[in-house]
Amino acid sequence: MKLGASPVPKVEQKNIAIIAHDQKKRILATWVFNNQDKLKHHKIFSTATTGGIIHEECLQLDIEVTKSGPLGGDQQIGAMIAEEGIDLLIFFTDPLSPHPHDVDVKALSRLAVVYDVPMACSGATADLIAASGYLD
Repeated sequence: MKLGASPVPKVEQKNIAIIAHDQKKRILATWVFNNQDKLKHHKIFSTATTGGIIHEECLQLDIEVTKSGPLGGDQQIGAMIAEEGIDLLIFFTDPLSPHPHDVDVKALSRLAVVYDVPMACSGATADLIAASGYLD
């Protein structure tokens, strides 16, 4: 290091849960692809189907997957939130389509609010969080 040079600050690793309803999975994968430079420093958790689609687009990201949402993956992510193991929830929801496991989805959103976990439910909100410096 040169004299007078300031050290490069280390990014604090966060645990980020990334989930999307079926009609929003490709949109979320595009968002993750566009933000993978910021996300690669963090630990990513995702439900199985969403995680598989994201992995196809972003091979450099290490994604830990839970079960598929309808098979309990949303509940697994919810348990991580309740154990204070998630720092950010990015959940692209589709309010215009019916979801057979809607109760689990609502419980996940409720837990994020109860435990004060920042949550993005759309690309615009996820962009605001990414631009805020929270991931830096």
